Amino acid sequence: MTQRSTHLRRRATLVAVIALLFAGLGFAPPADAQSSNPYQRGPNPTQSSIQATRGSYSTATASASGLGLGFGGGTVYYPTGTTETFGGIAISPGYTGTESTISWLGPRLASQGFVVITIQTNSLYDQPDSRADQLLNALDYLAEDSSSAVRARLDSTRMAVMGHSMGGGGTLRASEDRPSLKAGIPLTPWHTDKSWGSVTVPQLIIGAENDSVAATGSHAIPFYNSLPGSADKAYLELNGASHFAPTSANTTIASYSISWLKRFVDNDTRFDQFLCGPNHTANSAISDYRSTCPYSTDPGPGPGGTCFTATPSAHVTAGRARTVFTGVYAIGSGQRIGSTSSTTPVALQQITGGWQQVSSC
Repeated sequence: MTQRSTHLRRRATLVAVIALLFAGLGFAPPADAQSSNPYQRGPNPTQSSIQATRGSYSTATASASGLGLGFGGGTVYYPTGTTETFGGIAISPGYTGTESTISWLGPRLASQGFVVITIQTNSLYDQPDSRADQLLNALDYLAEDSSSAVRARLDSTRMAVMGHSMGGGGTLRASEDRPSLKAGIPLTPWHTDKSWGSVTVPQLIIGAENDSVAATGSHAIPFYNSLPGSADKAYLELNGASHFAPTSANTTIASYSISWLKRFVDNDTRFDQFLCGPNHTANSAISDYRSTCPYSTDPGPGPGGTCFTATPSAHVTAGRARTVFTGVYAIGSGQRIGSTSSTTPVALQQITGGWQQVSSC
């Protein structure tokens, strides 16, 4: 081997070590590196991946039927071939609509990493507030009475609601009634109540420019405007679309709904780019777009974010820290928290983009 070849090999080794050092400190993680966010699911998203008719997860279905459910039955779609758990989504049809009108969303969302139930309402004529109760009953069904296979995939602490027309009005009411929900997506919503100032659950309201049933000027836009100014919210208007746009497969509705649910049910900031980044109205499918970007990051329970006390090696195992040679460094902040052989517990608290050492939890 020549002297030049030896020099090049040593240089390549040095570059690799430096790259590992920076990756270990959280400065430049590779694209598919495990996030410190325990709810992040799936590969790094792209415009193509959120527009695809199917995501990266295989799915299965289960029937929800029987007396005493609190809603008219439905279908559960859930990811398979994994031990991960996922947030739950309940979806309601609109006035006189059946489950079939919103069933296209079931497999599409589930394959992106959610447990989804599309429901039939108790009556075709149920009003929005009744649909709100039924959406919440459907979420409770997922958590308590669904099959063991479904419950094994469900994280019942992360739930959201969606609905079309009066189901969209029900989505707003359900969000008001249960503020622990992580997200709501009213689709061409209808409700006689125009004021939603007490709703704190992040809302993506999707209206239709040519809606003659729930005109955006008297429904979707006033709903959006009435939400608190400090809230995480967005309004998307479908260009030239009718009230019934959400009742068949629609790429714009799907891609923005996936991004919204990923962002707020999974607290996955990788999806900010699709909600905040592009010039939305440059898309010919969108006639109006408004939002309160940039969105807040859920800090978890307690001030300053979720906090864990563990040995340095245990933090590494949990994905909160990385090793560089024998040193252990918090992901994000880059703080050295000890060595791989240390048995002294260290407190790490979640911050935006990672973890930092604190005196105690």
